[in-house]
Formats: sequence, C-alpha cells, structure tokens
Amino acid sequence: MSDRTSAPAAQPAVGDGKRDGVPAIRTVDLTKHYAEVAAVDSLSLSVRQGEIFGFLGRNGAGKTTTIRMLLGLVRPTHGRILLFGNDVAAERKVAVSPVGSLVETAASYPTLTVRENLDIQRRLTGSPKASVQRAIDLLDLHELAQRRAGRLSLGNKQRLALARALLPAPRLLVLDEPANALDPAGIVEIRRLLRRLSDDEGVTVFVSSHILSEIAHLADRIAIIHRGRLIEQIDATELESAAPNKLELQVSDADRARAVLEAIPGAGEISRIEDGTLTVSGFTIRPAAIARAIVESGLELDALTPMNEDLEARFMRLTGGE
Repeated sequence: MSDRTSAPAAQPAVGDGKRDGVPAIRTVDLTKHYAEVAAVDSLSLSVRQGEIFGFLGRNGAGKTTTIRMLLGLVRPTHGRILLFGNDVAAERKVAVSPVGSLVETAASYPTLTVRENLDIQRRLTGSPKASVQRAIDLLDLHELAQRRAGRLSLGNKQRLALARALLPAPRLLVLDEPANALDPAGIVEIRRLLRRLSDDEGVTVFVSSHILSEIAHLADRIAIIHRGRLIEQIDATELESAAPNKLELQVSDADRARAVLEAIPGAGEISRIEDGTLTVSGFTIRPAAIARAIVESGLELDALTPMNEDLEARFMRLTGGE
C-alpha cells in the first residue's frame, strides 16, 4: 500500500481553528424509520463550530442511529444533514472529509502493533507520517506502541480507536461512548484531551455518553433525546445557574413548620426527611418568602439550603425515570 503523500509534510494541528459561523453540524427534520418504528423522529440540531456538544438519551433513544446518519453510514428516511454546510446525502465524501469518528466498537487489527495499526489508518486517510507520532503523544500510547492490538485491555483499545480518529487532523470529532471501558484516570485524561482540542485547536466535538457526570463536566451544550425526539437542548451555563428547584430547611419544630407552609399558596410540596429537617419542592414563591413565613410563625430557622437540579436528576425527570 503506497502513501498518498509523496513528500514529507509538517503535521497540522488537529482541527484548523477556523470558525466561519457555519454550523459544524446542522440537521433538519432528521428522521429514520425501521418498519413502523421511528428510531429518530424529526430531529433538528445545530452544533456550533468549536464547541463540545453532549448528546444524551437512554438506550434505544436514537443516539447511535443519529450518529451513523451524521457519518453517512445510514441513509435517513427523511430530512437533511449538513456538515460545515456540505450536504451528507448529496456530497458524502466532501461532507465527511473533515470528520474523525469513533462509533460503537473500538476496531483494530489484532495481530499488528499499535503503531502499525495507526500507520495503516493514516495511509487510508492520506495523513502525513508525523500524524502517527502525534496521535501516540495525544493519547499517551508510548509504552504500548509496539504491543499487538489484540493484547490490549478494553480501555487501551478504546484509546487506540481515539488515536485513529485523530490521525487526519479532523475539524469535527463524532464520538459514541468514548469513555467506554476506561478507568477513572483514563476518563479524566480523555476529558482533558477533548477540552484542549476544543479550546486550543478549534475542534468541534459531538459526544454521546451514558456517563452523565462526564458530560456535565465537559460539554458546552447538551441535547437530550427520548424515543427519537429532541426533548431539551440547554447550555451548560444555564444548567449551572438554574434556579433551585428544591429547598432543605432545618427548623426547631418540623411538624409546625410543615403546617405553616402547607397553608401558603405557592409553597409547593413539603416533605419531612428527619426530625428538624424539611424539603420543599415545586415552589412558585421566592425562597425568602418561605423563610419569612417560618420566622414570623415564631419558629427558629437554623438553615435554608437551595438545592439545584443536576444533570442526572434533570435527565431522569425528562426521560421519565424515577
């Protein structure tokens, strides 16, 4: 197999830092039916260049089907996909050329070494020779470079797959469960790598994961799909600054305090955790009004703690989980 590049070339940075205002990913009414089942149903997304976009859903929600359609591996039943303005259906080769991906299985040639696997992939993608060493450096595969891929742990096979995705210096990374089989240290390492690629090199990252805490740490924006439909799209900053939806109160007499609050319109649902502690949820009045009602009734209010809804709780609420 011969190289597509006949002369040595400097390895470009991953991504090219260009952000021209065109969305990295845009889907319009994207739909995929399997017989009578709508795996993806009228999904419209817009992913900005250079951001990390978290794509969440339960098993069977349509995440992997969506990703496979983005890469042109599955033909939509209806709708359009544009990558950097190029239509995947009309010009797939051009549209996916700036994309690196890891979908489902971390495939490799088991009898070849890590370095040999990367060298074959860089020949297939027409990447320069220096891209192999750069990928090894990015994924910290130095000690494994001469090991056969078939002898790698599941986590290291995943790191090899990520290294392969980075070989062509992509402007867009599409990753389906990139932290699969990684230990906690490996998960943090991949998080830092993706954050650096986005912040320093302008790479757009579209990442699906079932590890909600990682998406909460990593993503700039988050979309949640359920049964193939988009049910929410939110900026990470909005999630962090969202108004508290639950209060925890420590009072001198929990039973009396509960009776006081239940008589106030808009105080929400009051429940007792233990002696002296109440939780208030679903309230529509200001927390200050709740505190004032307690104090004016002659009770002592020792503490009032706002409790924001984290991504896991929000995800479970929106997708019907307990």
